[in-house]
Amino acid sequence: MFSERGAILKQLCLLLLTIFTHFLLPSNVEAADLEQELLSESGILIDADTGQVLYEKNAEKSMYPASLTKVATAIYAIETADMDEMVTVSAKARAVEGTRVYLEEGEQVPLKKLIQGMLINSGNDAGVAIAEHLGGTSELFAEDLNSYLQAVVGVRNTHFTNAHGLFNENHTTTASDLAKTTQYAMKNSTFREIFRTKKLKWEGEAWSTTLYHHHKMIRENPYEGITGGKTGYVDESGHTLITTAKRSDLRLIAVTLKAESQAWAYQDAEVLLDFGFDHFETVTVPEGTKFTSDNGTTYRTGSDIVYSKMKGQDAELSVDDQGTLAINQDKESLDTSFVLEGDKEKQEAEKNKKAAADHTDKQSSFSYLWIIVMAGIGLLFFRKWIKRVVM
Repeated sequence: MFSERGAILKQLCLLLLTIFTHFLLPSNVEAADLEQELLSESGILIDADTGQVLYEKNAEKSMYPASLTKVATAIYAIETADMDEMVTVSAKARAVEGTRVYLEEGEQVPLKKLIQGMLINSGNDAGVAIAEHLGGTSELFAEDLNSYLQAVVGVRNTHFTNAHGLFNENHTTTASDLAKTTQYAMKNSTFREIFRTKKLKWEGEAWSTTLYHHHKMIRENPYEGITGGKTGYVDESGHTLITTAKRSDLRLIAVTLKAESQAWAYQDAEVLLDFGFDHFETVTVPEGTKFTSDNGTTYRTGSDIVYSKMKGQDAELSVDDQGTLAINQDKESLDTSFVLEGDKEKQEAEKNKKAAADHTDKQSSFSYLWIIVMAGIGLLFFRKWIKRVVM
C-alpha cells in the first residue's frame, strides 16, 4: 500500500512540476538559463546544414537511446539496399517484445514498408526483420551498422547491439552522435519523406489499420516548422526524443535523452528549438566571394558558404596562406572553417617564381661547388710547382 502511495505521489509531483514549468518557463530563454531549465539529463541543438553546435548539455555522455536507434537503422537500410526488396519475416521478428506492427512469421513485406512501420509506429518487429534481411542475424547487422556509422556518418561514441533500441547495457550512444546521425539522414529524400509522415494506411496479414506518427509535435501538438521526429522509451533510457524543424533558412535538430516524463521530453525539445530560432540566423557567403590572405594571395568561394551566427553579433572572417577561411565567433562552438579556391593565375605565377628561384639556387650552388673544386685542383698543382722549385 505504501509503495503504491509513493508511486502515486511521485507521479503527482511530476505532473505538478510539468504544469509549473510549462506555464512559468519564459518563451525567450537565454543560453545561461538553459542549463537550469533543461530537464533531460542530456541534450544538444545543432544547425542541420552546418553541424554547428548551438547548445549542448552532457552531449558527449554515454546514454541509452531506446528507439532513437531506429534513425540509424533506417538510413543504413535506405542507403545500402533496394527499397523494393521483399523481406521475409522470421519467427524472431514476429516474437520481439515492445511496440510492433504485428508482422506474421513468413509474411513478405517490401523493405520500404518495414522502414515506414519502424519509424512511424516504432515497430520493433519491423526493425528485427530489416536487421535479419540485411545482416543475416541481428548480431551481424549490428556490427555492420556500427561500421557504417563510424566510416560513413563519422560518429565516434556509438555502439549498437540491435536495430530497434530495446535495452542492452552495451547499446549506447551520445546526444552528439545522434544529432550527427540525424543530420546525415536528413540529407536523404527518402528518409525525410518517411520521417515527417503524419499517418500511413497499413495493410498487413494480421493487422490492417492507420499508423499515426508517435511524435506529438508532428501531429497532436504541432510545432511551427516541424519537419520530422522520433520518440523512444525504455525504463533504463527514460524518455528520449529527436526533433527536426525549419523556419526561414534555419534548419535545426534537437536531441534530448533521459527525461523522467514524456511531457518533460517534449518541453525540452520545444525549449531548445525556440532558443535556436530566437537567437540564431544563417548567413550566406555567395559563390565567387574573394578573400585575400596576409601574403597577398587571393582566394574565392567555389560555392555558397552557409554558417549560423548569433543574432546581433558579427562573425570574424579571415583566410590564411593555405586558403582556409576561418569563421570565428564569441561562442566557440560556432567557429568553423572552409577551404577556398585559390586565384589560379596568381598561384601559377607564384609556383613558377618559386621554381625559377629554386633553379637559380641550384645553379648558384653548382657554380660555388665548381669554383671550390677548381680552387682545390689549382692549389694541388701550385703545391707541386712550389715543391719542384724548392728542390
